[in-house]
Amino acid sequence: MNKLFLILIGLATIVSISVVLLYSIPSELESPPVHNTGFTYYDIEKIQNTLAAKDVLVSAPTAITDHTINQYCTFFDKGLPKTVEYCTTTAITDIHGNAFGNINIGGDTDSPILAIANLETSTLESNQDEVLAVIETMIETLVCDCWEEEKAGDIESISAWVDLVHKFYYDSNERGIKSQVDDLGTSTITLEVTPKDNSILQTLIILK
Repeated sequence: MNKLFLILIGLATIVSISVVLLYSIPSELESPPVHNTGFTYYDIEKIQNTLAAKDVLVSAPTAITDHTINQYCTFFDKGLPKTVEYCTTTAITDIHGNAFGNINIGGDTDSPILAIANLETSTLESNQDEVLAVIETMIETLVCDCWEEEKAGDIESISAWVDLVHKFYYDSNERGIKSQVDDLGTSTITLEVTPKDNSILQTLIILK
């Protein structure tokens, strides 16, 4: 049976304090089922179609070809920022046309290695259904539709994981929270909650 290990790390700087919540989910002794997590740039079409049925609209992808690529497709490897050769971005809006984020997919021109959803709302409760729809759809499309089958740790579903991250955010006096799942498919999945001046930024990162 999978076990869930929680490590709470406090990072203090002059300007801010970040609390990192790390989930590390080891494999069982028996070989787990193999799931395909080799996503491509074309998978954005699946994401668009799935989210459209949930009243979330995702625009056509636009390639980022200038120096601003760092703003869209930067990720961290062993604590160091890494960029990619090629990156596309899309805008996300609710059914009323209100923008609340974007989905960025990057790698080289042939194959992506990461996907990032930046979801910014006024509070964690704002656009809650739409935010959860984006997170669930990206994980199920780009990693696998296997969370409930594999039951990452003792967490029954993606929505239960998101609720748990939100709880730790409030319990940490609304400091930055990061939760990482390592053993779902072959990708690393991270959800970050970051307070801003007048909003909350939730960032989902899927890294092959």
